[in-house]
This record gives sequence, C-alpha cells and structure tokens, in this order.
Amino acid sequence: MKYKTHGLACIMLIGFFTAATPALAEPDDESYGEIFGRKVLSGLANITTGVAEIPKNIIIVNNQSNFAYGLIGGSFKGILNMAGRMGVGVVDLISSPIPTYPIVYPNYVWDDFYAETTYGPAMVGEPTR
Repeated sequence: MKYKTHGLACIMLIGFFTAATPALAEPDDESYGEIFGRKVLSGLANITTGVAEIPKNIIIVNNQSNFAYGLIGGSFKGILNMAGRMGVGVVDLISSPIPTYPIVYPNYVWDDFYAETTYGPAMVGEPTR
C-alpha cells in the first residue's frame, strides 16, 4: 500500500510539471491561424458583450466620485464605450484575415472589470501591451 501511494504521488507530480511547463516557457509569436481565431472570437465576444460596458463604467465612475455622478456619467461613458467596443468587434470580425494587434484594452469586458477601457493602434511594429 505504501508503494502505491508513492507511485501515485510521483505520477501526479510528473503530470503537474508536464502541464505547467508550457505556461513557464517563453511565449512564442502567434501563428496566422491563432491570430485569425483570436480576432474572430474577440470580435464576436465584443459584439455580444459590449452592453456590459454600461454597468462596468457605472461602477468605475461611482468608485471615483459619488453615486449620482456615477449613475449618470457612468451611463453615458458606458454607452460610448459600448459603441466603441461593439465597433471594434465588427472591425475585428471583418478584418480577421489581416493579422493585427488588439485595438481595445482590456481585450474582453470581463478581463479586468475595474480597468478603464482604452483604444489604441492596431498596425504597429510591436504590441504596446
């Protein structure tokens, strides 16, 4: 019985290190297929979940100021960011065959819910983020 638990522990340890190795390795450049897939999926996700920008911005503006300004100003800011995120989603979906960097940061609404949504260049030599 003692040897079985040691063997099981060794197998689990080897499996853990094997699974963790790719995460510890240096990230390679994305292939064309990976960029295409990322752009299609992020485009669809940004079109679908762009509405979540409204409550996100209400929360952010409310945390920075008071409730009334957070509700009114956050709603307007959220509507603008919703339109921007949905527009970027459409652009990503249409231009998915063209390899570019992500335009919107965070890439998805849920990535960093308390971060301000920003937009940047897509056709730059090196990614800015």
